[in-house]
Amino acid sequence: MRTHLRRKKRLRSLQRIFAALAAAAGIAGCAAALFYSLPGISGYMVKAGLISAGFALPEGGLAVLEGGAEPEEPPAESAEASAPEPEPSAEAPEPSEEPAESSPVEAAETSYPPIEVSVPEVAEENRAALVHKTYTVSPSNIYIPLENGYIKNCTGISNADVKAQIENPPYFTIEDTDAPQVLIMHTHTTESYVPFTGDYYDRTMSFRSTDNSQNMAVVGDRIASELEAAGIGVIHDATQHDYPSYNGAYDRSRKTVEQYLAEYPSIKVVLDIHRDAIASGDQVYSAEAEIDGKTAAQVMIISGCDDGSMEYPDYMKNLSFAAALQNQLEGDWPTLTRPVLFDYRQYNQQLTTGSLLIEVGSHGNTLEQAAYSGELIGKSLGRLLNGMKQ
Repeated sequence: MRTHLRRKKRLRSLQRIFAALAAAAGIAGCAAALFYSLPGISGYMVKAGLISAGFALPEGGLAVLEGGAEPEEPPAESAEASAPEPEPSAEAPEPSEEPAESSPVEAAETSYPPIEVSVPEVAEENRAALVHKTYTVSPSNIYIPLENGYIKNCTGISNADVKAQIENPPYFTIEDTDAPQVLIMHTHTTESYVPFTGDYYDRTMSFRSTDNSQNMAVVGDRIASELEAAGIGVIHDATQHDYPSYNGAYDRSRKTVEQYLAEYPSIKVVLDIHRDAIASGDQVYSAEAEIDGKTAAQVMIISGCDDGSMEYPDYMKNLSFAAALQNQLEGDWPTLTRPVLFDYRQYNQQLTTGSLLIEVGSHGNTLEQAAYSGELIGKSLGRLLNGMKQ
């Protein structure tokens, strides 16, 4: 009798267990379906949600859920890119439809608060002309067209050799890892912008600020935030290498980069973020592009070339990365870029084959415009790097 009761109890216990398991599996399935029905929820979040809820799926079950639908082939970009030069000759192309998604991971939209700046009164005698301009390319044999954008070849290397080189993809790979793979830094961190926009600026301004909420560090923060949102490990170093002394800034920034490369061998890309200075006499230029209804500061990539005296043997490999990034930027945001400057410069780019200097706007742009460009650079770079993952 007791044996029979024990058997019945065991049976009831087993029934309860199977019922609980069935319920758990049903809830897990519903939870997974719910996660995938929400926009912007990644496979990583689904895993985290299931694990935190204590659900288990049969081997391979989560992989089936993560598979989803096959991604559509991104449409080809067909718009001609325009890039800035002092003598515009052609109208900038109309932006095409929504930029093609070129990577498997897309950063979620990030909302940034307005940047607070102090707008000073400018005495009449200190006012000088501020010119707003979108730079475009004039026909010339120094401009090498890319699929999107241009390279301005200011070297003795033939255009044919440059064209052959930029057919090659970047000479580094991107891993699917949380380790940092991008370093953002500033040799001239204290470079700053006008605090307002209009038809004049204050000729007594220094266009420098040691306040990292008012200088290039803000632009670097935007790039880093977008890379993080895209799942790319990034370090942003806001050390002021140009303060208190401007001289020797590149020597100091080189040491900073070398320290990071030694500590994090995973770093493949080093971006030195600056702003340009475009002026003629007292007249200052604001290099601008209208992107999605907002004014952005135009962007120029500088990729150096060795004349035989710079100890920079792999400069052509860096140029391949410059061309890939230019293609991505101008394809995503037509008119955002000026031509890549390929010239006899080094700028510590010998330290990796993914090292570039990027000029974000001029001193005639506003910090808000430059920060918006930083956001666009970060989005495009995230797409490019995610598309390179092994």
